[in-house]
Amino acid sequence: MPEKDRGPNINGKITAEEVRLVDADGQMVGVVSLEKAFGMAEEAGLDLVEVSPNAEPPVCKILDYGKYKYEQQKKANEARKKQKTVDVKEVKMSPRIEKNDYDVKMRNARRFLENGDKVKVSMRFRGREMAHQNIGWDLFVQMQEDLAEISVVELEPRFEGRQMMMVLGPRQS
Repeated sequence: MPEKDRGPNINGKITAEEVRLVDADGQMVGVVSLEKAFGMAEEAGLDLVEVSPNAEPPVCKILDYGKYKYEQQKKANEARKKQKTVDVKEVKMSPRIEKNDYDVKMRNARRFLENGDKVKVSMRFRGREMAHQNIGWDLFVQMQEDLAEISVVELEPRFEGRQMMMVLGPRQS
């Protein structure tokens, strides 16, 4: 089973004959042979790390590889903390919903959208309610109008069996 490539080439894994070298203090040394770069890294007691392998010639830096890996991992963790995940929150209704219950559902949907989450609105039809699907359509249209300034319809209202659903996403400013 082949070993996965984990990060930049270091020391013996660098294959270029000449490299553009940056020393341990961050000063540009220039283009030098690979042997001279190894010698300078060994003299400093550090590793030779290929930081930009696609450049011509590749850019190598003299640094402590363990510390470098630790810093990269810290940066990745910090970026992962800052990214926002979009959740899909669900608001369930009935075609026989009363005005105050509708207002509560609207308040919840508005709060979800303002927090940057998507809202899945679903309505279950039971028994004879299936004969009055137009009531459901009217409620969904009303909901779209009430939330128009902060949302965009990502999935138009549609039927799936005895259930009607639509998805609203937050409007990007």
